[in-house]
Amino acid sequence: MRRIVSLSEEDTERAGAELASGLAPGRVVALRGDLGAGKTVFVRGMAAGLGIKARVTSPTFAIVNEYPGSPELIHFDMYRLSGEDELYELGWDDYLARNAIIVCEWSELVPGAMEGAVTVKIEKTGPRERLITIEGEDE
Repeated sequence: MRRIVSLSEEDTERAGAELASGLAPGRVVALRGDLGAGKTVFVRGMAAGLGIKARVTSPTFAIVNEYPGSPELIHFDMYRLSGEDELYELGWDDYLARNAIIVCEWSELVPGAMEGAVTVKIEKTGPRERLITIEGEDE
């Protein structure tokens, strides 16, 4: 387990970039944190760490955003899903087969789909401060 204290959005982005640069293609990252904790900021950093130049936005209404790269980054927001059945109806297994890095906001809403995932918890500890806890990283 690794803990990172973030004092700014830039620190949170840097933590995301560092994590992504060490992940093998095909890994799933389960993000957890309250509204406004910085989950999308972390994903923006992941994209940067993978060399992806696209503008990263929250897929709250689209449910999934795809960012081309090598590997590609697939960004899910599970908040609007009714559960794991709906996720599988959206083609979850097909996404897993693409050998992309998949990052999921609100992952706790579909726990069965997150088995074996790297878990990132972002906690607000102050107005701008965050505690980022990462478990299950690639060695």
